[in-house]
Amino acid sequence: MLKPEVESLVPGQTFNRRGFVKTALGSAFAAAALPVMAQAIKTDFAGLTAGEVTIPSGGFGMPAYRAMPEGKKSLPVVLVVSEIFGVHEYIADVCRRFAKLGYLAIAPELFARQGDPQSFGTIQELQANIISKVPDAQVMGDLDAAVAWAGANGGDPSRLAITGFCWGGRITWLYAAHNERLKAAVAWYGQLTGEPTPLKPKNPLDLVGELDAPVLGLYGGKDTGITQEQVGKMKAALSASSDPDAKASRLIVYPDSGHAFHADYRPSYREADARDGWKKCLDWLRQHGVA
Repeated sequence: MLKPEVESLVPGQTFNRRGFVKTALGSAFAAAALPVMAQAIKTDFAGLTAGEVTIPSGGFGMPAYRAMPEGKKSLPVVLVVSEIFGVHEYIADVCRRFAKLGYLAIAPELFARQGDPQSFGTIQELQANIISKVPDAQVMGDLDAAVAWAGANGGDPSRLAITGFCWGGRITWLYAAHNERLKAAVAWYGQLTGEPTPLKPKNPLDLVGELDAPVLGLYGGKDTGITQEQVGKMKAALSASSDPDAKASRLIVYPDSGHAFHADYRPSYREADARDGWKKCLDWLRQHGVA
């Protein structure tokens, strides 16, 4: 019999149904992402309003982490889409990095309907129990709800961008073909191709002619999951498309990096390429009128 959530002896903590300690969104690293490397970047909260909020989406109260300059309004909005680990400390820190630069950054917990991604100890468990059950259509609706919330809480949806990592990189491409208000997108090593399924009927390569915003794709040349063959197919499709946003999109490959080279808490982190990609991300948002 499943046990309900119960409070722990630590204020602000509960235990989830699997007996793992559940903390506020973005305040700890996901269990499946451990161990955390000492190089992990920590961005402070000075001058920021940051923490967990609840966003109404289709009758569901979706948790999200948001960070923004304290007391500011009419801010450019950037959606931050997580890896399969959900909105853990790394994603929250990325939001604070954006907030320090004047953005309202919001990372919705897009797996919340299916379960708590931070409660599974292995990637295999996480994939089987949560990730494989998340429909693309649900994700698009939840991202739209996050944009609406941002617009009512200090953000300017006319200056909207999205960025995402790994699982979130694929979602970034999909959202660039979903929301006409989007101005720019930056996908970090997001899946480009794949077999269609009922929950994932299309992949980025299928949507090249439908983009509503130009996408900057950042990929690792040594990524064994997203191969250079796949990247080459995407480059060719973008180049051949008559869609102006596809024509304006750009894919950059870092030859010496593998997958997750921006994930500073993991052994895959490559500082030089991560820093260069971050700079290119910020330049892309400015170039396309978000900042």
